[in-house]
Amino acid sequence: MNWIGFRTLIFREVGRFFSVYRQTILPGLITSALYIAIFGFTLEQRISEIQGIPYTLFILPGLIMMNTLTNATSNTSSSILQMKLLQQLPDLLTAPLSGVEIALAYIIGGAVRGIVNGVLVMLLGVFFVGMPLHDPLGTLLFIFLVSWAFSSMGLLLGQLAESWDQLAMLQNFFLTPLSFLGGIFYSVKMLPEWAQTLSYINPIYYMINGIRYTILGVSDSSVYISLIMAIVLTIVFTVSAIALMQSGKKIKY
Repeated sequence: MNWIGFRTLIFREVGRFFSVYRQTILPGLITSALYIAIFGFTLEQRISEIQGIPYTLFILPGLIMMNTLTNATSNTSSSILQMKLLQQLPDLLTAPLSGVEIALAYIIGGAVRGIVNGVLVMLLGVFFVGMPLHDPLGTLLFIFLVSWAFSSMGLLLGQLAESWDQLAMLQNFFLTPLSFLGGIFYSVKMLPEWAQTLSYINPIYYMINGIRYTILGVSDSSVYISLIMAIVLTIVFTVSAIALMQSGKKIKY
């Protein structure tokens, strides 16, 4: 294990998004605050409670999860694609780093960004909306697992995409719809049966309900199923991203 090179690449990835925090951190906080103001405070006049929880509080766990997975995915996918398009990957590939070390460094960098954004939105909810934390350690565990899983998925997308258009298409037609259909702004039990059945095959549905339980103590599905799903996604995406990096497909020309 080349610990020096591994650590250097991690610091590069983490420092990259911290250096442009106006693009990588502040927008997520502002967007979440707007969601709270527009969807929370406004719709709360029409939808006072869901499962005995005030509507504004009910949507906060979903906003935390959406901010976490979006930032984790975009960090790794944009970083690896940018290096491909700028022809910088050959320099990285000639460094004394294995495919596992390169993949893990990128994944850790994306996971850190996801965790930072998720925790900041969580603190926004705690201090400005009075959001309770039913199980703080469980909340942090879900934020970590989802950050790692979707950072790995972002690395996969970045390796597979050959242009910014392809990457945007994968995110806009896959990640964004699944996020909004995962129950951020509603309970799945409010949907007709056929829509509920479709929701059960959406992995993000389990991520949102898992963190909702750890924060508010209510959920549309078992928290244990959500935890198992989060662990499975983490393992599958991590192994897939490392295997693709090891193979060199889409990154070696």
